[in-house]
Amino acid sequence: MRVLVTEDDPDIRLTVELALRASGLAVDTVPDLPDADEALYVNAYDCAIFDRMLPSGDALTYVSAKRATGWAIPVLFLTARNGPDDIVTGLRAGDDYLVKPFDVEELVFRVRSLCRRTPIGNASVLRCGDLTLDTGRREVRRAGVLLTLTRTEFAVLERLMSSPGHVVSQPDLLRHGWDEMLDPASNVLQVLMAQLRRKLREPAVIQTVKGRGYRLTAS
Repeated sequence: MRVLVTEDDPDIRLTVELALRASGLAVDTVPDLPDADEALYVNAYDCAIFDRMLPSGDALTYVSAKRATGWAIPVLFLTARNGPDDIVTGLRAGDDYLVKPFDVEELVFRVRSLCRRTPIGNASVLRCGDLTLDTGRREVRRAGVLLTLTRTEFAVLERLMSSPGHVVSQPDLLRHGWDEMLDPASNVLQVLMAQLRRKLREPAVIQTVKGRGYRLTAS
């Protein structure tokens, strides 16, 4: 699961990043709304965290505008604005609201809970042949048998199953499974694909398309 954190205070930004990484989440951090806009355009996220008052404006207005276009990523507002009206309007625009100063364990719990939600309009169960992936329960089954996948294996398989029969590029899979701290020269994707193929068993459903990426096919 991958999270975007938009926070202009560098100390808070680092605290949130380290806590979420320690819980096993992939994390990207940005200091302001234009940077968040670029990150959201390039990457797929399971949850987004926004400070309310940022250098370029109120994140609540930004999120409300994106929601009006059908954008459905779960949002948590992390802010010092603690008035009843602030909290109510924040919950109307987003999905959760946590006031600073905050408990780090509570933040991690809330974020992981939001990450498990299925965005509006996305299928909760993806299918390809005898392979099924339940995004809500975070479960993968092959011919009805429950498989044990790591967080990153699940994320990569989810991306492949969202476009069955189509080639998914290596950069796309890297963005979906890892965060921006990954060395682009790393061979982690190749290693993960070998592990994933073993876990999915025969007949093979993941094809390597040389020079382009990977493709999921029905067995």
